[in-house]
Amino acid sequence: MSLTLPATVRTQAYIGGQFVDSLSGETFDSLAPATGQVITRIAACAEGDVDRAVASSRAAFESGVWSKKSPAERKVILMKLADLIEENAEELAVTESIDAGKPITECRTFDIPDVVNTMRWYAELADKVFGKISPTGPDALGMIVREPIGVVGAVLPWNFPAAMLAWKLGPALAAGNSIVVKPAELSSLTTLRIAELASQAGVPDGVFNVITGLGHVAGKALGLHMDVDLIAFTGSTEVGRFFLQYSAQSNMKEIVLEMGGKSPQIVMPDCVDKIDTIAAELAEGSFWNTGQNCSAGSRILVHNSIRTQIVEALAKVANSRVVGDPSDPDTALGPVIEEAALDRILGYVAGAKKQGAEVACGGEQLFEETGGWFVGPTILNGVTPDMTVAQEEIFGPVVSVIGFDTEEEAIELANGTEYGLAAVIYTDQLETAIRMARAVRAGTVAINGYSEGDISTPFGGYKMSGFGGRDNGIEALEQYTELKTIWITLRNA
Repeated sequence: MSLTLPATVRTQAYIGGQFVDSLSGETFDSLAPATGQVITRIAACAEGDVDRAVASSRAAFESGVWSKKSPAERKVILMKLADLIEENAEELAVTESIDAGKPITECRTFDIPDVVNTMRWYAELADKVFGKISPTGPDALGMIVREPIGVVGAVLPWNFPAAMLAWKLGPALAAGNSIVVKPAELSSLTTLRIAELASQAGVPDGVFNVITGLGHVAGKALGLHMDVDLIAFTGSTEVGRFFLQYSAQSNMKEIVLEMGGKSPQIVMPDCVDKIDTIAAELAEGSFWNTGQNCSAGSRILVHNSIRTQIVEALAKVANSRVVGDPSDPDTALGPVIEEAALDRILGYVAGAKKQGAEVACGGEQLFEETGGWFVGPTILNGVTPDMTVAQEEIFGPVVSVIGFDTEEEAIELANGTEYGLAAVIYTDQLETAIRMARAVRAGTVAINGYSEGDISTPFGGYKMSGFGGRDNGIEALEQYTELKTIWITLRNA
């Protein structure tokens, strides 16, 4: 690889405004997905480290050094943080590309700019959240106000490390909370750097702490901690269930989960004149971030009258996507995150073939000689709804093509999994688009183009794709607050 880790990369935990070793002194290897080689060693935090991070956040919260600042003051500091992230964008993009195996072009043009935009959006929102006055009679005044919830625990995924940090950090800090972040052990480095930049921006010590470590150790300890008021988690449905259990076993802390998906992309027969355009959109929805995206459109539901044409056009697009070294600006798909992920993805493809699916494109490991974990964009045709690949989240560049004959069948297929995160509908008929969008049970339904919305629109899912709230939008900030009623009796009114 031609990229090298910046000298500013830190590998210790960040507690109370300082980088510190884990109490045990233990570390774990961080591997580069493109080579399989160790790039650095990171502090392996455990329960004691979580205790001191939470204590630091609690002390900062109770002192009022951040929680009692005026929203306008918090806004200024968060704007400064956004500016510092922008000033260090190239450094962060390179770090993210090496650490998570993400194509450098995506890191430069999407991931880090998205972090900047998110932080600025919530900075601007900080002083624009209003309470309410209830409609009382003349003898009372009822005020409904929002207060910061307290200490927030944020547990991040590895697929969009910096962007998902911003989705939690922006609204939590804008609302006046302190936060303890547990980044994914597979991609911790940009979170640590952004914490350092937050201190430079003026975020007080203890308000933003980072504990690195393994999920079943540090993440579990955070979930079970009696002095954490809310856990915001993005990751698999399997792990999300644990945080609900941790809440019940501890202090009944609030839980916000954004989890897995098996999102459908539905192509209606009236799109016959736009096959190539739609194929390009389908590929974007399926293979963006090497398919390692919870809202990836991994099920393509296409009307049987145009199914052959769609598969051929999609395969052509997939074969044109450059797979390779994430440091190459022309690379569209980098490696998957770890060897276990590669084995899992190839296992799903092998299983689909045994169940009768046809591999129309890809399905094999690439560049094995590099030591990295590469697999090309893969299209499975002839998939039926009962196949494993049609039901389970693969989290790789694998898409299943399933045919249908009627709109009713398409809706049944779209809703026929345990997930409900996102969906895309392709049709030229406005009424069809609206009718189907209302019928699909998903948190975000895009029409005629893959999209998750933007920072102003709530993002989260139905069914087993989400629980307790949403990322993004005003709604995200509100979920990091408590509602309080203040009732004043006016005796001399």
